Amino acid sequence: MNYIKLLNAAFEKFYFDDRLNPSHISLYMALFQEWNSCRFMDEFYVNRRDLMRCAKIGSKSTYHRCIVELDSWQYLTYFPSNNPYKGSKIKMAIIGTSDEPVVGQYNPILEQLAEQYHPRGVPLEGHHHPKNGQVVNQHRPIDGQALVSNTNNIKQENYIKQPKGWQAVFIFFEEKGFDADEAKKFYEHYQTRNWQTGDGKEIRDWRAVAINWMDRTEIFDEENKPNKKQPSQIKDNLRTTKNKDYGQPL
Repeated sequence: MNYIKLLNAAFEKFYFDDRLNPSHISLYMALFQEWNSCRFMDEFYVNRRDLMRCAKIGSKSTYHRCIVELDSWQYLTYFPSNNPYKGSKIKMAIIGTSDEPVVGQYNPILEQLAEQYHPRGVPLEGHHHPKNGQVVNQHRPIDGQALVSNTNNIKQENYIKQPKGWQAVFIFFEEKGFDADEAKKFYEHYQTRNWQTGDGKEIRDWRAVAINWMDRTEIFDEENKPNKKQPSQIKDNLRTTKNKDYGQPL
């Protein structure tokens, strides 16, 4: 998959699509970056809070409207998740790259030749030749591996089943804009459950569970906000009736 040509094709389509606004484009770019981190897999999972932060979208309604419209305009396919512990699934559309070679046509021999071509006397940093008995750079792609970031792989490996203590939960909630009381509720709730889900399964990553807890808290607070447009119950003593008899003596 050619990263540059794929991105150029997307920007060319943006130029002629008058339906798009900046929120659509920033969300698409956040998804494109996640797609790149997943090595352009056919389908991948995303986290709404992380995407909103990356795309600089502050409203959940704006996020959902944009991702649904990008789906209907065939920029991607959106599979919303009903599971609070599992993110939604995305399938990105291949835009204007029908002449591109199939993924996996990467030739590692060409890269090895390129690595060996350098001025004499100038050592390569982190790229040593195996004939000298030195270690080859472990991060160099091999066997058709795409030249993309390994950020997504690192995130998948850094799962933490339980927090190291109450302080870690407090710091995490504070970073996400929640107070200490909400962090305490979350910690005590799952501490009593021995950090297991409702169906008795061991929690894979407590931070992902905390994010879903925050999302449900925001939805609950939004639904239980007092209605400011309710009519006032205070009687207006200055209001007069139209049926007053002005012929009566004062």
